[in-house]
Amino acid sequence: MFGSVSTPDLSSITDEDKNHVYDPSEDTFLLLDTLEHDSQLIISKKPTLILEIGCGSGIVSVFSAKVLDAHSPAFIMCTDINKHAANVAQRVSQTNGQSLEIVVTDLVMGFGDQISNKVDLLIFNPPYVVTPSNEVGTKDLSAAWAGGVDGREVTNRLLPKISDILAEGGLFYLVAIKKIK
Repeated sequence: MFGSVSTPDLSSITDEDKNHVYDPSEDTFLLLDTLEHDSQLIISKKPTLILEIGCGSGIVSVFSAKVLDAHSPAFIMCTDINKHAANVAQRVSQTNGQSLEIVVTDLVMGFGDQISNKVDLLIFNPPYVVTPSNEVGTKDLSAAWAGGVDGREVTNRLLPKISDILAEGGLFYLVAIKKIK
């Protein structure tokens, strides 16, 4: 590891924002810890294109930028279906002196073939709370946690696309939980 990377400053997130955007929680911080733990591997790949799907507050994308800072300049994109989340992520990136390209879209739908086999680092902390299917895909706060049947509806939509998104040798980080029935 190349030293400790500080958690991004989230002071630009207002109480009103928290009514519309997922507040970073244990799963988010576990993902940050994993990215920091794997920082040497990530840096050694010299990623040029990083994509976070479902960026919420932008904390993970900003953290990724900080991990790579000065080691491997990369273009960092993130998506979210929630317009309010995209605005918050933009503010968080500016507060932390980082640059993110944020696209409001469902998963990667807005890219077409533009990112085919080009993403060196793909990050996804999907919604995984078991909910009725009709709660999946909303464009509000529930999009951050509503996972549908078995909590995997959104993840199951993305998984078949991974091989078409990742560049050769690319890395994919997915937050998953072990479900005990």
